[in-house]
Amino acid sequence: MSIMDTPQWVDWLASLLLISGGVLALIGSLGLLRLPDLFARMHGPTMGNTLGLGCVLLASILIASVQAHRFIFQETLITLFVIATSPVTAMLLMRAGIYRRREGAGKKAAPPPDGAEGASE
Repeated sequence: MSIMDTPQWVDWLASLLLISGGVLALIGSLGLLRLPDLFARMHGPTMGNTLGLGCVLLASILIASVQAHRFIFQETLITLFVIATSPVTAMLLMRAGIYRRREGAGKKAAPPPDGAEGASE
C-alpha cells in the first residue's frame, strides 16, 4: 500500500464529510444573506460555518491519519481555535449591535433636507 492509497471506506467517509461540510457552510452563508437583522444573521454563519468547517477538518484528520498510520493532531488544534473564536466573535458583534441600537434609540431621526420630497416625485 503506497502513501496515496487509502481504503475505500475512508474515501467514502471523507467524501461524505466534505459534502456535509460544504452544505452546512452554504446554509450558514445563505442565513447571513436572507435573515432580516443583525441578531438573526449572526446565528446562521456562527453555527453553519463552524459546523461546516468542523466536517471539513474531520475529513482532513481522517485522511491524514490513515495515510500517516498515526493520529495527526494539527487539524485538532485548528478545530479548537475555531470553536473558541467563532462564538466569541459572534458575541462581540452582537454586543456592538446592542450598543448601537441603544445609542440610536436615544436620538430622534433628523428631518429630510429641503427639497428632498419634491425630488422623488
